[in-house]
Amino acid sequence: MDTTDGLIPAGIMPANWKPVIEPVSADKIASGDFTPVKHIQYEPPSKVHTMKDLSLPENTGISPIAVSEPFRLFSTGAVHRMRAEVLSKDVWDNCQYSSNLAQCQLRGFAAKYAPFVYDTWKHPETLAIISKIAGVELVTEMDFEIAHINISVKSDKQREEEVQAFVEKRAFDEDEGIAGCPWEDNKPIVDWHTDSYPFVCVTMLSDCTSMIGGETALKTGNNEIVKVRGPQMGCAVVLQGRYIEHQALRTLGTTERITMVTSFRPRCPNLPDDTVLTTVRPISNLSELYSQYSEYRLEILEERVRAQLRGFRENKRDGKKINVKAMKDFIARQEDFLAHMNREMVEEELVTMGSIDDSHLLTTKDDEVKKKRKRVAE
Repeated sequence: MDTTDGLIPAGIMPANWKPVIEPVSADKIASGDFTPVKHIQYEPPSKVHTMKDLSLPENTGISPIAVSEPFRLFSTGAVHRMRAEVLSKDVWDNCQYSSNLAQCQLRGFAAKYAPFVYDTWKHPETLAIISKIAGVELVTEMDFEIAHINISVKSDKQREEEVQAFVEKRAFDEDEGIAGCPWEDNKPIVDWHTDSYPFVCVTMLSDCTSMIGGETALKTGNNEIVKVRGPQMGCAVVLQGRYIEHQALRTLGTTERITMVTSFRPRCPNLPDDTVLTTVRPISNLSELYSQYSEYRLEILEERVRAQLRGFRENKRDGKKINVKAMKDFIARQEDFLAHMNREMVEEELVTMGSIDDSHLLTTKDDEVKKKRKRVAE
């Protein structure tokens, strides 16, 4: 399918798109529930990079961990099950979104249309793996944000033309002594952004055997750009994306790139929840998003109040005076918590669907990004 950007236009399932991984007929796809011993093939990442490694303040975020190297997470059989659910007609017909940041996304489908995917990310063993890498105990952000899908598709003709242009450009740059590959930043799959949620796990659902590029680019505290290798099929990367500007770089050599992004927040109610809805509000069913956001935020508030009340009653039973300053500090923090929540729940009539502004960025577009690039790991 020939499009100007190589992506699926919103609302259209490409008639002549042939997935890199051939669809497996329903009668040949294993059935049954998600089973960790069968579907998880975890191999720890070779390295986990800290916020300090990226020259970012060490007290930023909810963990000192910034990003992991790609690591194997799921079996091939699990990937086939996920693809079968993600590429189903129900999901494409009811859960497709697009925006100025990304042309084709599938969202909010897992709980209703993808039981295998849903159970995968809710399972305690999956959560334990992600939490260990992140350095903090995590839970899924909310059901609507389980398995957000980014899709990039191009025709065979586009793929061949891009690879040829890349080869010619690389040869020219080598002759001229020029480093870097400009095409990577010109047409990213997902443009520069910070995530709405503290942590994400990005899982690759496509065959990357012949893929060129596809790294995740990160902006450091020094405004340099570093790159983390893209994961292979069934592999994943964990990123504290709420606090790090990043983009998904374009790929060459393949006709599809399908990634699954699941978002996480801290399990502990006393840790900060800096969730914002800036990048997801315009690409969501707002009724579902606001309902789930309200529920978990109010649950956090409830747990905080109950814990405060228990301490208050214990002190009263022991004959201790109320610590007025501590109580006022607690109340002030909860007021800030509720005010933040109120700001994020923008009235539906004020939301422009598909339009994401730049308020989520840590730097402005006018900031000059240094041309020096570093690869975190070869």
